[in-house]
Amino acid sequence: MREVITQTLYGYWNDIRAGRLAPKRFEVEPSQIANMLPDTFILERVDGDTCRFRLAGTRIGEAFGVEFRGLNILELVGDEDRITLQRQISVIARQGAVGVFTFSSETDTGQAARWEMLILPLVHLHNDVDRFLGSVAMIDHPVWLGHEPLVRHRIVANELVWPDGRPHAMIDALHRQSPFLPHMGEARIVRSDRRQFRVYDGGLMKSDDDH
Repeated sequence: MREVITQTLYGYWNDIRAGRLAPKRFEVEPSQIANMLPDTFILERVDGDTCRFRLAGTRIGEAFGVEFRGLNILELVGDEDRITLQRQISVIARQGAVGVFTFSSETDTGQAARWEMLILPLVHLHNDVDRFLGSVAMIDHPVWLGHEPLVRHRIVANELVWPDGRPHAMIDALHRQSPFLPHMGEARIVRSDRRQFRVYDGGLMKSDDDH
C-alpha cells in the first residue's frame, strides 16, 4: 500500500473490524471517512461473474471520465486480468484477505496513468462477505487527467494482505472440522468386544460377481 488514501482507509477498516473476519456493512460510518469519500466505493458481489459498483466517489468518476455506479468491475479489464480479479475477490470474500491492485490505464490517444485500488471485505446479510469497501488513488497525476477518459485498463501488480498475518482463525477452525460431520446422521453404530464404532457407508459398490 503506497498511497495515503489506501493506507488511511485500510487503517479505518481494520479498526472497526476489531479482530473479526470483516466488519459489517452498517458499521462503516461515512462521517468518519468524509475526507476520503470522493475516492471510495462500495462493491456488491452478485455472483462469481458479477461484482458491481453500488457507490463510487466523485473523484473516481472525474478521473476516469465515466460513471462507475452499476458497472461490473470485472468488465474493466481484459480476459486474463478478469480471471485474476475473480480469483482474488473470491479469496477476499472467503478468507478475509485485503486486496491491493496497481493498474495502468490509457486514453484513446495513448496517454497513460497508474492508480492503486484497495478492496476490503464487508459482511452484509447472513454473515456472508458480499460487499466490499474500497478506494481508488491515482499514482500519477498528469495535467490531462480528467480531460481525457481512461478507457483501457490492465493490472500491473496485485497482492493479498492478511490483517492478522495469515488467514483468519475462523477459516482455520472450519478447515479443522472433520469431513464426516455433514454425514453424522447417516452413520451406523457397530459394537464389538466392548468397543463401539461409528461406521459410514462408503462409495464401494458391489458388482454382479459379488452376489
